[in-house]
Amino acid sequence: MQSERSTPRAIAPAAFTVHLPPSLPMTDEQFFEFCQVNRDLRIEQNADGDLVIMSPVGSGTGNREAGIIGQLYVWNEQTGQGVVFSSSAGFKLSTGAKRSPDAAWIRLDRWNALTPEQQEQFAPICPDVVIELRSPSDSLETLQAKMREYQQEPGFQLGWLLDRGDRRAYLYRPSESVQILENPDSLSGDPVLPGFRLDLSKVW
Repeated sequence: MQSERSTPRAIAPAAFTVHLPPSLPMTDEQFFEFCQVNRDLRIEQNADGDLVIMSPVGSGTGNREAGIIGQLYVWNEQTGQGVVFSSSAGFKLSTGAKRSPDAAWIRLDRWNALTPEQQEQFAPICPDVVIELRSPSDSLETLQAKMREYQQEPGFQLGWLLDRGDRRAYLYRPSESVQILENPDSLSGDPVLPGFRLDLSKVW
Protein backbone atom coordinates (compact mmCIF):
# COMPACT_ATOMS: atom_id res chain seq x y z
CA MET A 1 0.00 0.00 0.00
CA GLN A 2 1.30 3.43 -0.90
CA SER A 3 0.63 6.92 0.36
CA GLU A 4 -1.19 9.46 -1.77
CA ARG A 5 1.10 11.12 -4.28
CA SER A 6 0.81 12.82 -7.62
CA THR A 7 2.58 12.93 -10.96
CA PRO A 8 3.27 16.42 -12.33
CA ARG A 9 1.38 17.35 -15.49
CA ALA A 10 2.25 20.14 -17.87
CA ILE A 11 -1.36 21.00 -18.64
CA ALA A 12 -3.17 24.12 -17.53
CA PRO A 13 -5.61 23.69 -14.63
CA ALA A 14 -9.18 22.88 -15.64
CA ALA A 15 -10.75 24.83 -12.76
CA PHE A 16 -10.56 28.18 -11.08
CA THR A 17 -12.05 29.59 -7.88
CA VAL A 18 -14.18 32.71 -7.59
CA HIS A 19 -14.24 34.23 -4.10
CA LEU A 20 -17.52 35.87 -3.13
CA PRO A 21 -17.44 38.77 -0.64
CA PRO A 22 -19.06 38.03 2.76
CA SER A 23 -21.52 40.84 2.09
CA LEU A 24 -22.83 39.02 -1.01
CA PRO A 25 -23.52 35.43 0.04
CA MET A 26 -25.22 33.19 -2.48
CA THR A 27 -28.28 31.27 -1.27
CA ASP A 28 -28.92 27.67 -2.31
CA GLU A 29 -31.64 28.86 -4.70
CA GLN A 30 -29.37 31.51 -6.25
CA PHE A 31 -26.56 28.99 -6.69
CA PHE A 32 -28.92 26.53 -8.37
CA GLU A 33 -30.17 29.26 -10.71
CA PHE A 34 -26.59 30.36 -11.45
CA CYS A 35 -25.76 26.79 -12.50
CA GLN A 36 -28.88 26.59 -14.68
CA VAL A 37 -27.95 29.68 -16.70
CA ASN A 38 -24.35 28.45 -17.10
CA ARG A 39 -25.04 24.91 -18.26
CA ASP A 40 -21.86 24.75 -20.36
CA LEU A 41 -19.79 24.83 -17.18
CA ARG A 42 -19.44 22.46 -14.27
CA ILE A 43 -19.82 24.52 -11.12
CA GLU A 44 -19.28 23.53 -7.51
CA GLN A 45 -19.20 25.51 -4.28
CA ASN A 46 -16.81 24.80 -1.43
CA ALA A 47 -17.58 24.96 2.28
CA ASP A 48 -16.39 28.59 2.39
CA GLY A 49 -18.97 29.63 -0.21
CA ASP A 50 -16.43 30.12 -3.00
CA LEU A 51 -17.42 29.08 -6.52
CA VAL A 52 -15.29 26.45 -8.25
CA ILE A 53 -15.80 26.71 -12.01
CA MET A 54 -14.62 23.91 -14.28
CA SER A 55 -14.58 23.65 -18.05
CA PRO A 56 -16.16 20.59 -19.71
CA VAL A 57 -13.93 17.53 -19.92
CA GLY A 58 -12.39 16.36 -23.17
CA SER A 59 -14.14 13.82 -25.36
CA GLY A 60 -11.90 10.95 -24.25
CA THR A 61 -12.58 11.51 -20.57
CA GLY A 62 -16.28 12.06 -21.26
CA ASN A 63 -16.45 8.72 -23.07
CA ARG A 64 -14.84 6.93 -20.14
CA GLU A 65 -17.15 8.67 -17.67
CA ALA A 66 -20.12 7.44 -19.70
CA GLY A 67 -18.73 3.91 -19.60
CA ILE A 68 -18.40 4.01 -15.81
CA ILE A 69 -21.93 5.34 -15.38
CA GLY A 70 -23.22 2.75 -17.86
CA GLN A 71 -21.75 -0.15 -15.90
CA LEU A 72 -23.17 1.18 -12.65
CA TYR A 73 -26.56 1.83 -14.26
CA VAL A 74 -26.85 -1.68 -15.70
CA TRP A 75 -26.05 -3.24 -12.30
CA ASN A 76 -28.55 -0.95 -10.59
CA GLU A 77 -31.29 -1.78 -13.10
CA GLN A 78 -30.76 -5.46 -12.33
CA THR A 79 -30.82 -5.03 -8.55
CA GLY A 80 -33.10 -2.01 -8.09
CA GLN A 81 -31.23 -1.04 -4.94
CA GLY A 82 -30.63 2.64 -5.55
CA VAL A 83 -30.36 5.60 -7.90
CA VAL A 84 -27.45 6.39 -10.25
CA PHE A 85 -26.28 9.93 -11.05
CA SER A 86 -24.03 11.50 -13.69
CA SER A 87 -21.69 14.47 -13.27
CA SER A 88 -24.60 16.80 -14.07
CA ALA A 89 -26.12 16.10 -10.64
CA GLY A 90 -25.12 18.19 -7.63
CA PHE A 91 -25.33 17.40 -3.93
CA LYS A 92 -25.26 19.68 -0.91
CA LEU A 93 -23.01 18.30 1.83
CA SER A 94 -23.35 18.88 5.56
CA THR A 95 -20.61 21.54 5.39
CA GLY A 96 -22.64 23.57 2.90
CA ALA A 97 -20.34 22.57 0.03
CA LYS A 98 -22.07 21.62 -3.22
CA ARG A 99 -20.31 18.92 -5.21
CA SER A 100 -20.89 17.11 -8.51
CA PRO A 101 -18.92 13.83 -8.68
CA ASP A 102 -18.38 12.17 -12.05
CA ALA A 103 -20.63 9.29 -11.01
CA ALA A 104 -22.61 8.61 -7.85
CA TRP A 105 -25.04 6.15 -6.33
CA ILE A 106 -27.53 6.60 -3.48
CA ARG A 107 -29.39 3.81 -1.71
CA LEU A 108 -33.07 3.89 -2.60
CA ASP A 109 -34.42 4.37 0.92
CA ARG A 110 -32.14 7.36 1.52
CA TRP A 111 -33.14 8.95 -1.79
CA ASN A 112 -36.85 8.39 -1.19
CA ALA A 113 -36.57 10.07 2.22
CA LEU A 114 -35.96 13.38 0.44
CA THR A 115 -38.84 15.57 -0.65
CA PRO A 116 -39.56 15.99 -4.40
CA GLU A 117 -38.37 19.59 -4.09
CA GLN A 118 -35.07 18.48 -2.57
CA GLN A 119 -34.57 15.88 -5.29
CA GLU A 120 -35.06 18.45 -8.05
CA GLN A 121 -32.30 20.82 -6.90
CA PHE A 122 -28.95 20.12 -5.25
CA ALA A 123 -30.14 17.32 -2.99
CA PRO A 124 -29.02 17.78 0.65
CA ILE A 125 -27.38 14.38 0.87
CA CYS A 126 -23.98 12.80 0.37
CA PRO A 127 -24.06 9.84 -2.03
CA ASP A 128 -23.33 6.38 -0.62
CA VAL A 129 -20.87 5.84 -3.49
CA VAL A 130 -18.79 8.49 -5.25
CA ILE A 131 -16.56 8.00 -8.31
CA GLU A 132 -14.15 10.60 -9.67
CA LEU A 133 -12.19 10.13 -12.91
CA ARG A 134 -9.10 12.27 -13.25
CA SER A 135 -8.78 13.98 -16.62
CA PRO A 136 -5.33 15.02 -17.97
CA SER A 137 -5.88 18.59 -16.73
CA ASP A 138 -7.19 17.75 -13.26
CA SER A 139 -5.10 18.32 -10.15
CA LEU A 140 -4.72 15.05 -8.27
CA GLU A 141 -4.33 16.92 -4.98
CA THR A 142 -7.63 18.73 -5.54
CA LEU A 143 -9.47 15.49 -6.30
CA GLN A 144 -7.92 13.78 -3.28
CA ALA A 145 -9.11 16.65 -1.08
CA LYS A 146 -12.63 16.28 -2.47
CA MET A 147 -12.59 12.54 -1.76
CA ARG A 148 -11.52 13.18 1.83
CA GLU A 149 -14.38 15.69 2.07
CA TYR A 150 -16.87 13.02 1.01
CA GLN A 151 -15.23 10.55 3.39
CA GLN A 152 -16.21 12.71 6.39
CA GLU A 153 -19.86 12.98 5.35
CA PRO A 154 -22.78 11.12 6.94
CA GLY A 155 -24.01 8.41 4.59
CA PHE A 156 -20.77 8.02 2.63
CA GLN A 157 -19.78 4.37 2.19
CA LEU A 158 -17.36 4.05 -0.71
CA GLY A 159 -15.30 6.29 -2.98
CA TRP A 160 -13.13 5.54 -6.00
CA LEU A 161 -10.69 8.05 -7.47
CA LEU A 162 -9.39 6.77 -10.80
CA ASP A 163 -6.16 8.28 -12.16
CA ARG A 164 -5.95 7.36 -15.85
CA GLY A 165 -2.47 8.81 -16.34
CA ASP A 166 -0.84 6.56 -13.74
CA ARG A 167 -3.38 3.72 -13.96
CA ARG A 168 -3.89 4.00 -10.23
CA ALA A 169 -7.08 3.61 -8.19
CA TYR A 170 -7.55 5.30 -4.81
CA LEU A 171 -10.14 3.61 -2.58
CA TYR A 172 -11.89 5.53 0.20
CA ARG A 173 -14.07 4.15 2.99
CA PRO A 174 -15.39 5.79 6.17
CA SER A 175 -12.80 6.12 8.95
CA GLU A 176 -10.15 4.17 6.97
CA SER A 177 -6.87 5.14 5.38
CA VAL A 178 -6.90 5.44 1.62
CA GLN A 179 -5.99 2.25 -0.22
CA ILE A 180 -4.05 2.55 -3.48
CA LEU A 181 -4.09 -0.09 -6.20
CA GLU A 182 -1.65 -0.10 -9.11
CA ASN A 183 -3.20 -0.81 -12.52
CA PRO A 184 -6.12 -2.93 -11.28
CA ASP A 185 -8.23 -4.75 -13.87
CA SER A 186 -11.42 -4.13 -11.92
CA LEU A 187 -12.82 -2.89 -8.60
CA SER A 188 -15.32 -4.71 -6.42
CA GLY A 189 -18.22 -2.73 -4.95
CA ASP A 190 -18.94 -5.31 -2.23
CA PRO A 191 -20.53 -5.01 0.26
CA VAL A 192 -21.94 -1.55 -0.56
CA LEU A 193 -22.79 -2.52 -4.15
CA PRO A 194 -23.35 -6.28 -3.81
CA GLY A 195 -22.04 -8.17 -6.81
CA PHE A 196 -20.97 -5.06 -8.72
CA ARG A 197 -17.52 -5.05 -10.30
CA LEU A 198 -16.28 -2.05 -12.28
CA ASP A 199 -14.32 -3.19 -15.37
CA LEU A 200 -11.40 -0.80 -15.78
CA SER A 201 -10.09 -2.16 -19.09
CA LYS A 202 -11.79 0.64 -21.06
CA VAL A 203 -11.17 3.28 -18.40
CA TRP A 204 -7.40 3.06 -18.60
